Amino acid sequence: MARRARWDDEQDARAAEEAAPQSCWLCGRLLGKRVEWHHPIPKSRGGRTTVPVHPICHRTIHATFSNVDLARHVEDGVSLTQNPAIQRFLGWIGNKPPDFNAPTRKAR
Repeated sequence: MARRARWDDEQDARAAEEAAPQSCWLCGRLLGKRVEWHHPIPKSRGGRTTVPVHPICHRTIHATFSNVDLARHVEDGVSLTQNPAIQRFLGWIGNKPPDFNAPTRKAR
């Protein structure tokens, strides 16, 4: 019986964690109704783990970095937020509502 109660407690804790508002992996703002899942290490480079991001943040990541660049950032331990283009984006998006959407320009 104690084992069953412990399992129920773990399930309740997991459900509460999933129900709690999550924040975006890139910008840190609370997530809105639309959530996308980003592979910090691209699937083409063997990545399996995903993190929640806003759609606009996800588009910005892929407009700024190639899969090779993303893998290199992880290997080198360098945060994507060190990139000047991402820093400008984060400054701009920081005060927008969670479900804010706008066109994303490709990097030059």
